[in-house]
Amino acid sequence: QVQLVESGGGLVQAGASLRLSCAASGRTKSNYATGWFRQTPGKEREFVAVISEGGAATRYADSVKGRFTISRDNAENTVYLQMDNLKPEDTAVYYCAAGDSFERAFRAPGYWGQGTQVTVSS
Repeated sequence: QVQLVESGGGLVQAGASLRLSCAASGRTKSNYATGWFRQTPGKEREFVAVISEGGAATRYADSVKGRFTISRDNAENTVYLQMDNLKPEDTAVYYCAAGDSFERAFRAPGYWGQGTQVTVSS
């Protein structure tokens, strides 16, 4: 199975930037389509962004378009989420997740990381 580990979360002020990283290991193929999701207590897990295996295709939630950028470095087996102009409503635990296809990573990923906390103060 694929193991995913997120890092890069923290406490920042509104308007600041963070870059989250998702490092993959133990995979059975060279690369997987990978998404970012976020969740707060009592709320359903929310889709944030997804990137295809090769990195050419991306998709974003409307709430983060123009502020967040997903990218990947396949040589490093790492997917990134660059978050700019952070808002208090972005506060959540952020998870990365991988799937065997772009659509699977978007809708029903099979592998999840442990999450990293992002807190944005007003």
